[in-house]
Amino acid sequence: MDYLQSTLRRLATWLDRPLFPWKKLIASFSLGQFALTSYLSYRQYQVLKRTTIPNSLRAEIDQKTFDKSQAYGRAKAQFGFISGLFSQILNIAELYFNVYPKIWAITGGWLAAYAPPRFSGEITHSLIFVFTYSFVQALISLPFSYYHHFVLEENFGFNKQTIKLWVTDFFKGQALSIALGVPLGAAFLAIIKKTGQNFFFYLWAFALVMQAALITLYPILIVPIFNKLTPLPAGPLKNAVEGLADRLKFPLTELQVIDGSKRSAHSNAYFTGLPWKKKIVLFDTLIEKSEEQEVVAVLAHELGHWKMGHTTKQLVIAQAHLFFLFSLFSAFIENRSLYADFGFVTERPVIIGFMLFSEVLSPTESVIGLLMNVMSRRFEFEADAFGARLGYSKELAASLIKLQIQNLSAMDADWMYSAYHYSHPILTERLAALGWDSSIKVSKGDVDVAGKDDGVVKASGRDEL
Repeated sequence: MDYLQSTLRRLATWLDRPLFPWKKLIASFSLGQFALTSYLSYRQYQVLKRTTIPNSLRAEIDQKTFDKSQAYGRAKAQFGFISGLFSQILNIAELYFNVYPKIWAITGGWLAAYAPPRFSGEITHSLIFVFTYSFVQALISLPFSYYHHFVLEENFGFNKQTIKLWVTDFFKGQALSIALGVPLGAAFLAIIKKTGQNFFFYLWAFALVMQAALITLYPILIVPIFNKLTPLPAGPLKNAVEGLADRLKFPLTELQVIDGSKRSAHSNAYFTGLPWKKKIVLFDTLIEKSEEQEVVAVLAHELGHWKMGHTTKQLVIAQAHLFFLFSLFSAFIENRSLYADFGFVTERPVIIGFMLFSEVLSPTESVIGLLMNVMSRRFEFEADAFGARLGYSKELAASLIKLQIQNLSAMDADWMYSAYHYSHPILTERLAALGWDSSIKVSKGDVDVAGKDDGVVKASGRDEL
């Protein structure tokens, strides 16, 4: 620990250089990342303009469905570019017009005018600053959220939300962010203030405890705010899922169905809980659009992640990543040149330092994200192989194909784009790994992807499995 502390102190001294152009550096990082992602999106857009079905999928997918999938992909790509360009312009404007110090001054004025003296410290000021900034950002993003749900997704049959539900979700989300953000944010700042140079260790320990608490409380307290959970009715599907859990010695205590269909036609299945007490949640759309054994195959894949320790490994890596972030932040927390370049000359609020530090670290985070995707794709292949060893190879292949069709997901991808963005292998790669015979049609009958009478895509499924 002493060696780490001395190394971080030397790094802090080396980084705190008067008149160093931090703002230009961060702006360059931001523009460089935008240029890279735009180039990758352009490459993927060329793939989405293809009209020829991949050879390995011709037995399963007709030309009409393929064309609709390509159109959906292009629509999402166009929306992503426009919203990304807007966010980029907004981000650069925030940097060059010193938005942070302006909002800090405004919220400080509110605090001085209306708050009792005991709430006039940096922690209260920081919380008001963060919630004000976040709320403004959320308001600015509302038109894009509306377009995404009620134009783009609506045109392709995925959106199930009403305007009322969309607005209600917005205010619920804001209320939840305050309810959780106030105590967590206050604790975050208090730990830094009270533990001195070793704050990063205590902050990491606090984050570890909070993560365990949220894993426990999320399905109990948070999910019911937005969705209704009901027990899976008795029947063949419940018996099959419980049989699979018993076979794998999975500590299943609850088996529930979530009403995901009230918002979207996309579907999912997941498990959550503590190591000795797990809950499996199935989306109603998954049950509606899949055969019983296909649902079980999906869960065989998901439980494969648990059996092979993928979830635990990802949690450990996430904790190591947090320790790295907090440790490195200690080298920036008192960096006068960084604060000064963004208009904070006479004061150095911790929360501002953390936000600026996050901007400085963005290239490193992009590289870490790329490596995490590589690991995640390997885990997906391993979970598929696990399901196949349990005897669900055909059912898993059928489920992957059916969900891909129902969801109008991209049937192919540019290799650079998928390497950077995708945490899951593309469909053709997964089918090949499962040993699927492309000459034999796996899905039974017609998969419902389009209304026959109105020409609008009626789809369900999900982007990932």
